[in-house]
Amino acid sequence: MKKIKVTSIGGGSGQFALLSSLRDIKNLDISSVVSMVDSGGSTGRLRDELGILPPGDVLKCLLALSPNRESARKLLQARFKSNKKLKGHNAGNMLLSVLSQYSGSFSDGIEALGEILNIKGRVLPVTTNRATLVAELSNGERIFGEAAIDIPRGDQREKIVKTFLSPHHTSEIKAHPPVIDYIKNADYVIVGPGDIYTSIIPNFLVPGVKEAIKESRAKIIYITNIMTKFGESDSFEIKDFVDLVEETIGQKINMVVQNERRPEDKVLNLYKEQKAFFVSPIEKKDKKTKYIKTDILDDSEQIIRHDKQKLAKILEKILNNKYENSNI
Repeated sequence: MKKIKVTSIGGGSGQFALLSSLRDIKNLDISSVVSMVDSGGSTGRLRDELGILPPGDVLKCLLALSPNRESARKLLQARFKSNKKLKGHNAGNMLLSVLSQYSGSFSDGIEALGEILNIKGRVLPVTTNRATLVAELSNGERIFGEAAIDIPRGDQREKIVKTFLSPHHTSEIKAHPPVIDYIKNADYVIVGPGDIYTSIIPNFLVPGVKEAIKESRAKIIYITNIMTKFGESDSFEIKDFVDLVEETIGQKINMVVQNERRPEDKVLNLYKEQKAFFVSPIEKKDKKTKYIKTDILDDSEQIIRHDKQKLAKILEKILNNKYENSNI
């Protein structure tokens, strides 16, 4: 049977949840396109000290696609504590950095670690050019770096009106060539879930990516966030997320997958302290876009996230065209 070609686009914990779901669906050829603007924590330090591309989000995707995901996570996400220089870094980021430097390229290092982890599919950096994510606010202020955008200072911040990439040592930023090929040849492109301005949008700011989507015959699926995020998607509703993605890529989304189960109030109250709020699903009739409401919530540990098994179940139906009235 011919494999279904699926290309995911995103970054961060959202891609980990998505790829963990896709990994267990049969008959898929999976390609994961990962944002390259992460600048916080261990990743940020390695990026600044060694001049490499950020390994953190790539590592999450590699682990998600590995059949030994849980044991590999415990090993590769363990952090060093004793050595002064290594303290705070995790083993996986260090290993990927060493493999990249020894092999001669970041993409070769990713491929090597993927081979070690026996991943299902492939993980691709959206670009191999170093760049900084810049956010422009409604008052004209500019914030430099994914980490600074991701964690606002103070109790209030002006709304983000646009983001762009600022190259480091090259005059231009280009998409990693295999990314273009896998998008163009995909049957489905899955966007999200993830922080809209720091994990999702940066991929489409790389020249060539949204153009490849337009040239592709792939159906576009967008998996929405369950909660808003302070300083990034304050007061966002489903329509705001969808409109922003469509405006960025320059075309309509074919299917929007929304979580319909509201978390318990005690959990929501914890998130309210962080100025994060539940994103309610919507009923919408659109000739070009199908809106699906389903329970894909995991709040078992008082952390609101997408449930991998539930997400796998709905995606398996969609990708195999078995979802009820699925004419996307």
